[in-house]
Amino acid sequence: MNKGVISVLSGALIALSGCSMPSEVSSSVTLLRLAHNMNEGHPVHQSLAYFAERVREKSGGELVFQLYPNGQLGSEREVIELIQTGAVDVTKVSATALESFSNVYSLFSVPYLFADPEHYYRVMDSDVATDIYQQTSDNGFFGLTYYDSGIRNVYTVDTPVRTPEDMRGLKLRVQPSQTALEMIRLMGGAPTPMAYGEVYTALQQGVIDGTENNETALTSSNHGEVAKEYSYTAHAIVPDLLIFSQHRWQSFTPQQQQWLREAAIESTEFHKELWAQEIEKAVTRAEEMGVNFHHDVDVEAFREAVAPMHERVLENPVLAPLYERIQALETES
Repeated sequence: MNKGVISVLSGALIALSGCSMPSEVSSSVTLLRLAHNMNEGHPVHQSLAYFAERVREKSGGELVFQLYPNGQLGSEREVIELIQTGAVDVTKVSATALESFSNVYSLFSVPYLFADPEHYYRVMDSDVATDIYQQTSDNGFFGLTYYDSGIRNVYTVDTPVRTPEDMRGLKLRVQPSQTALEMIRLMGGAPTPMAYGEVYTALQQGVIDGTENNETALTSSNHGEVAKEYSYTAHAIVPDLLIFSQHRWQSFTPQQQQWLREAAIESTEFHKELWAQEIEKAVTRAEEMGVNFHHDVDVEAFREAVAPMHERVLENPVLAPLYERIQALETES
């Protein structure tokens, strides 16, 4: 986003915020802006609303969040840039969106980085994740907590994918990430970068043969109406992250920072239960839409196919130590 557009958006946001501020709000209340691109019915929005409410309760009304869902303030990258200017205080973004701000975040997109969900949670609740969160402090923001966004699997219009050979020639939509592009190539497919909002029509018109995401995409975005084969390749667990303006954070007292940290952790735990329920409901609804779920996938073959990506990480002097710490937590009880 160019600086002129950021300036216009920042000014409009300040005007909008001023118009929506209740006249009876005390001058002792600090209003914070939290923007994200999910709709109000999404588990992430519900978890962010829970976070905001817990902060309000803990602070006795000192800290109050205004939520801007549905991408009202722009794409994930645009909102990150608004955080850097101070126009937005907090946002939820996919870890993938942070790769261009710090290469350390590309770790989360490495396929099969986590052995299973338990390993993933162990890492995300550890100081390894905290160290990664701090990598963008000099860029004006840092990570405060994470939210589960499911396990990513491949799904296609009419071709079940059980082995890398089944992916030969298939055009699969990926996020605009170099890591995602390389992953699909190594897994055997032909990666096609595309905005998420274009996926349904692209599937319908045959522009792409499939894509990769968690089960909720089949129902929340109606992909299950056209993509009928969902294969559990379980190739990635990429977290959503709650990132906070570094400048705004430094304006808080230690007590206020503690309230925010506590509320963030509580919202993460709240989200874990909510997300599990959402996945279960999505599978049931997708089956009613005629989607077939395939668990008989040769995951080990896909894991071997992307091994060069792991080898490259180990050659990187910055990423290798973090990668090794993550792997060390695989078997830790």
